[in-house]
Amino acid sequence: MTETAQRERLWALAHTERAALAADLAGLSAEQWAARSLCGEWTVEEVVAHLTAGASIGRFRWLASVLRARFDFDLHNARQVAAHRGATPAETLARFRAVVDTSTGASGHTAAWLGEVVVHAQDIRRPLGLTTAPSIDAATAVAEFFARRDFTVAGRSAIEGLRVEATDGPFAAGTGPLVSGPTIALVMAMAGRVAYCDDLTGPGLPILRDRVSQGDHRAT
Repeated sequence: MTETAQRERLWALAHTERAALAADLAGLSAEQWAARSLCGEWTVEEVVAHLTAGASIGRFRWLASVLRARFDFDLHNARQVAAHRGATPAETLARFRAVVDTSTGASGHTAAWLGEVVVHAQDIRRPLGLTTAPSIDAATAVAEFFARRDFTVAGRSAIEGLRVEATDGPFAAGTGPLVSGPTIALVMAMAGRVAYCDDLTGPGLPILRDRVSQGDHRAT
């Protein structure tokens, strides 16, 4: 597959996952919109606004925002969330729906922007008890990207010296004590979400759990 075709494939997966999340969000109550997500202190609504921001800002606007924040990424993210959050959850959802099919990213690492929606969708779904999960294709693409490098999350560092294997798809990486489980659980563990370690098994799990517990692998 050519690089262009691969990029188009990853964007198509991102569009599909955004649409699936938008469908889940349509049925939320006011209390659910205000619930805390798995992403730090952010509420569900703030995570959705963050996803809208990420799908709306290209490389130069992103860099300008980071420069204005003096490379304080927490401040940068807070400003972007405020800018893309609506006056009501319904407006926040409408803004997110408007960017479902965009192919905008702050860098050419398309798998990272697929990772944004895959990870943050589960940040929302898990606390709310929603059972929708990303496709195996989408989760595998993100798992492979996270395992290769520390970029938006410290995925490679999280699994260093471990063998990680999906039980529901083709993803596998590394050597060492085994950690296995659903692809999405491996993705979320690499993204720093310790709750997903409960879905994994294997002799390497205590090592991974300790790293995730101590680290800060939040998606940006």
